[in-house]
Amino acid sequence: MPTSSASTTDDAASRPTAASGGVQSLERAFDLLERMADAGGEVGLSELSAASGLPLPTIHRLMRTLVACGYVRQQPNRRYSLGPRLIRLGESASRLLGTWARPYLARLVEETGETANMALLDGDEIVYVAQVPSKHSMRMFTEVGRRVLPHSTGVGKALLAYTPADEVRALLSRTGMPAATEKTITTPDGFLDALDQVRKVGYAVDDNEQEIGVRCLAVSVPNSPTAAAISISGPAGRVTEAATERIVPILQGIAEELSVALANQNPA
Repeated sequence: MPTSSASTTDDAASRPTAASGGVQSLERAFDLLERMADAGGEVGLSELSAASGLPLPTIHRLMRTLVACGYVRQQPNRRYSLGPRLIRLGESASRLLGTWARPYLARLVEETGETANMALLDGDEIVYVAQVPSKHSMRMFTEVGRRVLPHSTGVGKALLAYTPADEVRALLSRTGMPAATEKTITTPDGFLDALDQVRKVGYAVDDNEQEIGVRCLAVSVPNSPTAAAISISGPAGRVTEAATERIVPILQGIAEELSVALANQNPA
């Protein structure tokens, strides 16, 4: 997607640069992979050139190497898409991210009494990568690795709250908005209103929308290397409005701590 020279410069400046002594071609290759992911996973060389500011011959040479390694595929229409070898890397990284998060989720359980979860936005779906269960006999359980649609979950709202409205509508168009319960939001306008509320109050709520009798409170993890959110879930009779006032600051504080740990690559 062509951009102005000013926006290209600003975008390039916002991306991390290689440390002194780093390999420039390696940095550029990863930058191209990230730009492909930002563009939805499939791009043409001219789009990459416009977005990155690199000359076409340089991009062609890097893409040829990535194709040979299996990290990129060339489509019949001559465009390039992310390749299958990235799946194994992504799955391993997701598991590791969940492992790093577990001590923080354990603290969340200790301080709130409810089951704690971590979820990522993977394409158009939410995937749960870590969970620490509540110690209550009546507790919520979500299988790690489970995938759900964003519109019916607190973590989905937290993860999409700052996504442009047209991109949210496009996602909802692709996934549909099936009703998990009678309280599930099933219209794009209704979901966008819910995202506006998340931005206003700083947290998201799933109020019986994924499962009747269950409430979930969620916040995004700031500056996470990939879009991530943490949440607590429990019976609606325990996760009341009064409990929400107590739990949300705890959620937000632990999300901030987890963000710092991930940035420093030095988890607790």
